[in-house]
Amino acid sequence: MWRGIVASALVLAALSSPAGASAANGGEAATTSAYIRADYALVSVGHANIGRTEADVRALLDQIRGECPSAALGSPQDEESTKLSNELIGKMVLAGGRPDRAAVASYLRTVGGLHWSNGAVGRAVGEYTRSLRTLYELSSPKLCADIRTWSADGFRSLAPATTSFVESFIPNWVSLGVIPAGLSRYETPELRAIAKRCGQFEFQLMEMEARLVETWGEIMNELHLNP
Repeated sequence: MWRGIVASALVLAALSSPAGASAANGGEAATTSAYIRADYALVSVGHANIGRTEADVRALLDQIRGECPSAALGSPQDEESTKLSNELIGKMVLAGGRPDRAAVASYLRTVGGLHWSNGAVGRAVGEYTRSLRTLYELSSPKLCADIRTWSADGFRSLAPATTSFVESFIPNWVSLGVIPAGLSRYETPELRAIAKRCGQFEFQLMEMEARLVETWGEIMNELHLNP
């Protein structure tokens, strides 16, 4: 027992000393390096796939034109139409994310084993990875079938699948890549440069998402669905 107490005291003393602090910071630096490199791998794939992502989302417009044009004709603009609009957004996000699935899986495997003593950083990474995992585990909704169900009921009640999908999608809808602000204290000049590049890729991915709002509007018009 005494040996255990002495050993614990020595560990505490080491951690409170400059050498112990240095070792702790070294561990945080290594964890931060692994995280930033994983984030870079993720967003660089997403950036490389921008053209394919936009094409896959645009293909939804042709699909809906062929499968259920004017499916919501005569429908009201209300809470239920908003949920169907959100279902469409989710369908677009999942269609556009198909080329990135392998990179997302690799990122989640790497980041899942990382830990920081900084609670704020750990929570930020944990919340993001949980949302990303949930998002990419969702199945693409059957939008046309769900609108037909709504229409057949006189636009009074949604298909249960719509409500279930939207309740999972909306709170977990995240873009590719995130670098919590608290990581900057552990960054080396090299990591800072990589993080800056991550930010540039993430900005270009957000610009792509902004362009796809036009496609969302075209599909909504094709369906005669009010947001």
